[in-house]
Amino acid sequence: MKTHAQAVVIGGGVIGCSILYHLAKLGWTDVVLLERDELTSGSTWHAAANIHGLHDNTNISRLQYYTMNLYEELERETGQGCGVFRSGYLYLAQTEAREHQLRLQAAKAKNYGFDFAEISRDEAERLHPLVDFNGIRCIMLEPEAGKVDPSGVTMAYAAGARQRGAEIHRHTPVTATEQQPDGSWIVRTPKGDIHTQWVVNAAGLWGREVAALAGLTLPLQPTEHQYFVTERIPEIAAMGRLLPSVADRDGEYYLRHEGDGLLIGAYEKDMRFWAEDGTPQDFGHDLFPDDLERIEPNVMRAIDRVPVAGTAGIKRVINGPMIWSPDSNVLFGPVPELSNYFCCNGIIPGFSQSGGMGLMAAQWMIEGEMQYDLFPWDIARFGSWADKAFTKAKVQEVYTTRFAIHFPNEERPAGRPVRTRPVYDMQKQMGAVFGLNYGWEHPQWFASEPGVTETAGFKRQNWWEPVGAEARMLREKAGIIDISNFAKYRCKGPGAEDWLNAVFANNMPREVGRSCLAPLIGKRGGIAGDFTVTRLGEDEFWVIGSGMAERFHQRFFKQVPLPEGTVFESLTEAVCGFNVAGPLSRDLLQGLTNSSLATKDFPFMRSARITLAGVDCVALRVSFTGDLGWELHCAESDQVRLYEALLEAGRGIGAGPVGARALMSLRLEKGYGSWGREYSPEYWPQEVGLSRLCKMDKDFLNRDALAEIMDKPARESLVILALEEADVMASGADATGGEPVFRDGVGIGRVSSGGYGYGVNMSLALASLRDPKPGEQVEVMVLGQPHRATVLEKPPFDPDGLRLRA
Repeated sequence: MKTHAQAVVIGGGVIGCSILYHLAKLGWTDVVLLERDELTSGSTWHAAANIHGLHDNTNISRLQYYTMNLYEELERETGQGCGVFRSGYLYLAQTEAREHQLRLQAAKAKNYGFDFAEISRDEAERLHPLVDFNGIRCIMLEPEAGKVDPSGVTMAYAAGARQRGAEIHRHTPVTATEQQPDGSWIVRTPKGDIHTQWVVNAAGLWGREVAALAGLTLPLQPTEHQYFVTERIPEIAAMGRLLPSVADRDGEYYLRHEGDGLLIGAYEKDMRFWAEDGTPQDFGHDLFPDDLERIEPNVMRAIDRVPVAGTAGIKRVINGPMIWSPDSNVLFGPVPELSNYFCCNGIIPGFSQSGGMGLMAAQWMIEGEMQYDLFPWDIARFGSWADKAFTKAKVQEVYTTRFAIHFPNEERPAGRPVRTRPVYDMQKQMGAVFGLNYGWEHPQWFASEPGVTETAGFKRQNWWEPVGAEARMLREKAGIIDISNFAKYRCKGPGAEDWLNAVFANNMPREVGRSCLAPLIGKRGGIAGDFTVTRLGEDEFWVIGSGMAERFHQRFFKQVPLPEGTVFESLTEAVCGFNVAGPLSRDLLQGLTNSSLATKDFPFMRSARITLAGVDCVALRVSFTGDLGWELHCAESDQVRLYEALLEAGRGIGAGPVGARALMSLRLEKGYGSWGREYSPEYWPQEVGLSRLCKMDKDFLNRDALAEIMDKPARESLVILALEEADVMASGADATGGEPVFRDGVGIGRVSSGGYGYGVNMSLALASLRDPKPGEQVEVMVLGQPHRATVLEKPPFDPDGLRLRA
């Protein structure tokens, strides 16, 4: 066994073998995989191994199609069969909401060249004459979907990796992973130790145990999962061909042709956790006792849809373990707190995603960044707040709602609250309906009374009117927005200015009391983050950024060494904040402070330490609403006192609390981008209007990558779209994000954010489009149906920024 390697992959399931294969394929041939038992032990060997391409997230769809297309290539390359059967999938919609989802996916497929489209009932009955299509609203066909052989795929990855020089050692458990002072690792095994640059935790059911060797706690929880294969069904045997799988997600089961019978599986409501205190080390190719009564309701719905399923006995039952994250997405990427420790854990649709995960992991380790923005997969989306209780509650929720639609803006309740601020109970009594942002509860909107539960769907919901009232109140008078969930940092010391200049692309403010907007550049030259940086003293700066990306951004900050005597620390937990904005915001605040808030004394993009209602605050003259306003940051212990004072002062002028939903509407009216939507490492500064903030006459993190693409023309440009009112009224829906945009029937981009602009009475969307022209007409596929829209030349609210600077 080697004593040195570029990377050591721990885990010999389909994901570990895919990562090993892709590392070797991208040029790292000095790599090793260690498996405690045989390859495919754990969850891989008993997986149903269905493959499909479409996903609600476009980038995940891209990777699933890459994975599906890779399997035949693997067979040709290695001579190892993957058992690929492309029977196709029939996707059925029983409800209006499912119809909307499928039509939107079909529009996305057309935009990106994927094969997924609606077919007639006659065509569906020809493809699968054993399905009863009564009550089905629409049917989509994905002809390239199907199934693979779990062991065959795993062995093909392993063979491909070995052919390129990688080593695989079975029956080689890892007993320790020890980080060295230079950031490398010692991986210890009974057969010897390996010194490696990268450790990759792809240990499947044992991901928690392997993580613990490095001092990590991963939010993962295994469950039982059952499917069964029927005995021979004469009607199926007589077909003489492979029947398409049936994706009837409203029925909460999956069903496919298997041999001369059917395979039926379900995610039942009466689910079972397993191995809550750790996966047994001696577990391998094992299964649990059958417990089919638990999935009987789901199976009966499958029989209603495919009646011949009820005529056959059961040939084989598989009840095996799966390991889940709190949102059922993989925990993926380098652990921000460690050097060179990569996680790929908690994968559910492993055979649809294995190739994409392997490719992205190899890109990240070898090239420093993936080609796609995959924050929904990033391990950094969870912090230590995602404890065992939260994880267990969320896993139960995602398992039992596996096939339920996750609607735009939907907030699911399990496991909450986790992190709250001092004003939480007060806001709750005020009617606040909360959302979750990196564990923090924050008000999304305020109902007329406590205890209101919001509805969810693709169309306008019960929060639409109350959010509108909040937005109009702020535009006409003023509003008070809790922004405590923003990420806040302090950089202090003699090297603070130099360090920040070395991290961010913009020049840091030279004068105390000034602020600037500062992009963070990724390894490929894209926008990894956008921040507001304020100079509060000669050697003290405050930095404010996206709250959900706080752990994500740690990776970038640690790449630039801090000068001696300089500290960079998070203030997010210790500091709370409010944004007071609107034309009367100055009147609201001036009565609470002796500091002058007049424009000449406190102009736009300036800051100061002031006292408001006896509370010490850092006040910044900025506002994400695009209106006159201030951000006010105070110690957490002062939050209630400050909030009470702001609310009391607001009552006198008709102002009050405003939630995050209204804030999102208000920023659309100004065309302001948001990290994770308009800004991501995939987008170049010149594509999202941030190139003027990148000062190429200085050195900063990833400047060379930016220099390579800075003079290239934008591939797409960020624009504001105004949707035709008649189309919006007819559908009852606004754009929300992800909708494709077409010009004369040709896809030209997609919506990144959408909603209603209550202050301008327009349905709006921010979209990245190829070669957009102000005033041109395009079509936005809201609910998968064309909605006419106009490309706006300027923001519809305060296009010249007069209110902002008043």
